[in-house]
Amino acid sequence: MSTLTKNRRSALEKIEAGKSYSLIEAAKLVKEVTTTKFDASVDIDVRLGVDPRKANQMVRGVVSLPNGTGKQVKVLALCPPELEAAAKEAGADYVGLDEYIEKIKGGWTDVDVIITTPAVMGKLGALGRILGPRGLMPNPKSGTVTNDIAKAIKEVKQGKIDFKVDKFGIVHASIGKVSFTAEQIAENAQEFISTLIKLKPSTAKGTYVKSIYLSSTMSPGIKVDPKSIEI
Repeated sequence: MSTLTKNRRSALEKIEAGKSYSLIEAAKLVKEVTTTKFDASVDIDVRLGVDPRKANQMVRGVVSLPNGTGKQVKVLALCPPELEAAAKEAGADYVGLDEYIEKIKGGWTDVDVIITTPAVMGKLGALGRILGPRGLMPNPKSGTVTNDIAKAIKEVKQGKIDFKVDKFGIVHASIGKVSFTAEQIAENAQEFISTLIKLKPSTAKGTYVKSIYLSSTMSPGIKVDPKSIEI
């Protein structure tokens, strides 16, 4: 049986067992219980009352966080030569097409998001086995396959994220950094949860938002009262 570290024990003492906190209380508390020396990510986990095995209950979408993610997102724009200048101006870290497709085939995946156009998607089919497991395959539903590639790049750089319910009915996302103010964390969480609520499948019965937890890298989870969420 592992022994609790001093920092872990101190963090657990600040969280009242069995208590559900309001969103702003949880945002303040997640900052208090984080003891990492680096700027830890703040994560949110929402358990939904859906059955992901059913296609009509699959919850997936995108959300633009009002305060960004706090992360430097590395974007690869796979586009034809005529769009390269616009992609670079929009802030893409890597821009090109065939040379990057070959790099990916060789195992290179040092990016966070890949954005492309519908006309280019045919060339990416062979990359599915590499990009798919890493969550990097462009998808129209997440806004990463679009003819307005400059707009998509700017949105991702400003804090647009995509999410998808897992096989256990849980949606997980990073919504900021511990260096954010509690208000900024709460605002991002509010926007994320509000988006989930808007995406509620019509076939989902019973309680939709079953539980919400906030945590940071290596911190305990803090239970959030769903009733404290503004709808």
